[in-house]
Amino acid sequence: MRQCPNRPHPPIRGDYPMCIIFFKFDARPASNAYRLILAANRDEVYSRLSKSAHFWGDGGEILSGLDLEEGKEGGSWLGISRRGRLAALTNYMDARPNPDRQGRGFLVSNFLTESMDSYSYLKKVSSESHLYNGFNLLTAEFRAKGDTTVCYYGNKGSTEPVVLKPGVYGLSNSLLETPWKKLQYGKNLFTSVIGRDLPTDGLVQELLQVLNNQEIHSPDPIQELQGDGYSSAMLRALSAVCVRSPGYGTRTNTVILIDASGNVSFTERNMLHCDINQWDVNTFHFKLQE
Repeated sequence: MRQCPNRPHPPIRGDYPMCIIFFKFDARPASNAYRLILAANRDEVYSRLSKSAHFWGDGGEILSGLDLEEGKEGGSWLGISRRGRLAALTNYMDARPNPDRQGRGFLVSNFLTESMDSYSYLKKVSSESHLYNGFNLLTAEFRAKGDTTVCYYGNKGSTEPVVLKPGVYGLSNSLLETPWKKLQYGKNLFTSVIGRDLPTDGLVQELLQVLNNQEIHSPDPIQELQGDGYSSAMLRALSAVCVRSPGYGTRTNTVILIDASGNVSFTERNMLHCDINQWDVNTFHFKLQE
């Protein structure tokens, strides 16, 4: 459990918890290639209680971090199961969220614990989307025998979820592939890294560098239009792939790799003690179950 003793949450105006995800998937990769390469940041209030990635659920089926915030315990932002069920969430940037809406993190943990297929699950979520503030949700199934399905739904966009075609994608805090400057910049870095012939350890390290890029991409009229109501200082901070501001910012980096044989590598880098100079890195390996 991560916490910051005697450090209360700073005053937060708007829906700051953000996150950014870059991913590439290939339904039929070559034998030496990957079915999935995913790199993601979790941006949050540094002092918000949460648990680092660990195996949980029946038989230790699921690998993810978990929210421990009061009233939202058990929600998550990104996780994968031993059966290859994967879910990832980002918030939709909104300076005036409704504080009475349900916790969005349960959208991830519920998918990981259920058996409903990706598209059907998102159809169900879409019918209940009015219960939540703005969000984007990725659900995927990477089956041991090679079948792959990746779906997306954002409750501020189309009323229907979509099945994604293999390729490279970026998702921040607007709809999938919305051309915010930080998203385009980070996606270009991500694409450059995955295009190189790197060993697994080298690929993970290079992707962590992408996730920790603090270059500012402000002004960004598209991001700022959606972020009307945020302070100019916060909009500037949020224009970087790796967000840094007092008491809030990027506190978790995650890289997930699934190779053609169904071997999974899950690396998580977490901030310790609300200190941007202290980090802990853990890597988990397992093979997809049939």
